[in-house]
Amino acid sequence: MSETAPGLYLVTPPLKEASAFLPLLAKALGAAQIASVLLRLDEPDEAAAVLLIREVAEAAQAQGAALLIDSDPTFVLKSGADGVHIGVSGEPLRTAIKKLSPGHIVGAGGLSARHEAMEAGEVGADYVLFGDWDAPLEPLTLLERVAWWAEIFNTPSVALAQNLREVGALAAAGADFVMLGDCIWADPRGPDIAVKEAQRAVLGQEA
Repeated sequence: MSETAPGLYLVTPPLKEASAFLPLLAKALGAAQIASVLLRLDEPDEAAAVLLIREVAEAAQAQGAALLIDSDPTFVLKSGADGVHIGVSGEPLRTAIKKLSPGHIVGAGGLSARHEAMEAGEVGADYVLFGDWDAPLEPLTLLERVAWWAEIFNTPSVALAQNLREVGALAAAGADFVMLGDCIWADPRGPDIAVKEAQRAVLGQEA
């Protein structure tokens, strides 16, 4: 396990436009130090997508967080984003790494098996994500995968927490970053309170 506390990595809901989401993002970013934000796009028009990315990137980067785009490396160089998250293993990941590394971050997801994570690390992914918002791993499997990776590999790992109760255990298992999505944005207390709770958990502090 890393000697430092894991970073927090936020993943957005699928977005078509930024205006309704930016106040929530501002609350989350202001509550604790956020390492990265992953933007999920729900916008088929390229011009509109690039504008959306620029708006979210400006908000995230102003608070010291890197802004990554989910699954489409073509938008990175057009939008000022810091990198891309590739949600499928294999050739799409290799293509993105060739296109964007080392100047931009290229993360790897969609890693349902150990050998897929190992291959992602070998081809040069900047991190591997365990867990997926569409097909989450069982909690015990996720913990096992994170601990296995931390014991053997140097490439940073990201673990997706399905709820705030999982954050502390994932941090203790050796995740370098803990990813948080719906459990932050849908928290009735507000995303700022949820982020503060997550930050206490990665630091090993009691709620």
